[in-house]
Amino acid sequence: MRFDPEQEELRRTVRTLLERAAGGDAWRLLAEQVGALGLAIPEEYGGAGFSVLETHVLLEELGAALAVPGFLSTTLAAQAILAGDSAEAKAALLPGIAEGATHAAVAWEASGVTATEEASGWRLTGTADHVLDGSEANLLIVPAQMPERRSPTALFVVAAGDAAVSEVETVDPGRPQAHVEFRAAPALSLGADPARVLDLACVAISAEQVGAAQRAFDLTLAYAKQRVQFGRPIGSFQAVKHRLADLFTLLESARSASYAAAFAAASGHELTVAASRAKAYCSEAFSTIAGEAIQLHGGIGITWEHPIHLYFKRAHATSQLFGSPAWHRQRYARAIGLAA
Repeated sequence: MRFDPEQEELRRTVRTLLERAAGGDAWRLLAEQVGALGLAIPEEYGGAGFSVLETHVLLEELGAALAVPGFLSTTLAAQAILAGDSAEAKAALLPGIAEGATHAAVAWEASGVTATEEASGWRLTGTADHVLDGSEANLLIVPAQMPERRSPTALFVVAAGDAAVSEVETVDPGRPQAHVEFRAAPALSLGADPARVLDLACVAISAEQVGAAQRAFDLTLAYAKQRVQFGRPIGSFQAVKHRLADLFTLLESARSASYAAAFAAASGHELTVAASRAKAYCSEAFSTIAGEAIQLHGGIGITWEHPIHLYFKRAHATSQLFGSPAWHRQRYARAIGLAA
């Protein structure tokens, strides 16, 4: 499980870009100079024709910088469209995503949304909570219930202008969410398997978590070398050394789980097993590393003057996205035959 030289060069390019740009500028530069939104989109739809591995590398760097809100949501939406069998949706929607002109979001917490088929097409009714970057999205990917069909749940795409979207304040200022209400909103069926989209979402989030956990560890290690107590750096004390060593071991284990999931997504081999394993392990590893980072920083760790608190908030927010660690452990157990 090693990334090739071109993928590592992509990592360095993105890291350098994020050191000099943020917010909308970073989105624009990633789209124009790197083609980041279209990395995993086929060339026939305006993308670069690479795989999810390149996107994984990019998301790891974005996670480290806590940068570019909307990128994760938009790339997940693109993968949901690609996973379906709707040629119409692919041709109409993917080029805009690939060039960075379209922002999209996946309204996964939409258990109350139902789809009704009419002469004019599908219509969605219901509400969705915790929609990542929903207030900035042009398109919404929505799972909806279809009680009259053999497959009870399917994915649909809805123009954001056809839904009532209201932004929701969250603990993580860099990860905005929205509440979305659908009132007979016109929708296009994607024909995608929701389970596969969930797997891909877990893989992508694990990349962000590993990148952010690495940066939180790096900040803590640097602080331990600089902070002097009793006439010596706190990093020279054996107890602190042991705690840092434990965090490094946890970080590298999480990285292995995330990379295994990325390669499983690229190959299609045992994706559900790898995705749920990565989501559960990386979520808990990131939360532990961020919590320890706060402890080792001391009082400054909970002030706005130091960024470490932002990693703590991101850790707890991402751990609940697309299923909690406990839920994914149960899913993993079922996938490998350990649970009924």
